[in-house]
Amino acid sequence: MKSSLTAYIVDDESLARKGLALRLQPFTQVELVGESGSSRQALEEIIQLRPDVVFIDIQMPGLNGFELLRELQQRLEELPVVVFVTAFDQYAIKAFEVRALDYLLKPVDEERLKETLERVEQERQPSEYEKTQQKLVDLVSEVTGQKGDAILERLAAGADVSDLNRYPEHLAIKDSGEITRVPVNQIEWVDAAGDYMCIHAAGETFILRRTMKELEQELNPNRFQRVHRSAIVNIDQVEKLCTRHNGEYHLVLKNGQNLKVSRSYKDRIKQLILS
Repeated sequence: MKSSLTAYIVDDESLARKGLALRLQPFTQVELVGESGSSRQALEEIIQLRPDVVFIDIQMPGLNGFELLRELQQRLEELPVVVFVTAFDQYAIKAFEVRALDYLLKPVDEERLKETLERVEQERQPSEYEKTQQKLVDLVSEVTGQKGDAILERLAAGADVSDLNRYPEHLAIKDSGEITRVPVNQIEWVDAAGDYMCIHAAGETFILRRTMKELEQELNPNRFQRVHRSAIVNIDQVEKLCTRHNGEYHLVLKNGQNLKVSRSYKDRIKQLILS
């Protein structure tokens, strides 16, 4: 029987990968095209191989399952069908059920795997594919507002995750009788100028009459970090961190902007860049 589904497994536990691969063998319509114990390696291979379905473990070092999904969403126009593999109990996993994204509990049960594959086939139908894509994008959007560990802690406690993304997606900036809604994800960096902020976003500069402390409270600290007494940077916009001969640190953003990093913030910046 010709393969109609190509699959890829991401799990840092080799026994878990082997176990799932063995359980997939009886399903002749499925071709396992790759597997990896490294989420970083998996990211590149999934982009290259473009499998139909990806089985992603949630708890992994480096990028966890949620963060890997976010990276795929940023780099692929069309996401594969994603099946999360998790050790969480039935109560905690209700957060996935409401999104109709499928999941498998460890150890994987053959009957449950059969149901999952049938569901994957249904979700790949043209009429369902667009809905599936949107569900994945919505989940990525929700999770991006929090570090993966926060999501995992809430799920492990059996809590709902629907209220996790409490940070605004836009900043409302008033100027000359007009209100401009600036998308937060387009903000590159912010610097203070007296009693107002200069918001640099998508090549434009907007004036926000608010204190640095007030603005910090509105921005997700896992994405936006103070690098100096009078500057905040979007970590996603950082190209590299450089060390000068005099021991000073500077950030180079993707747009070429250089920002000095105070000694008191350098350790936190390093941690965010490497995470």
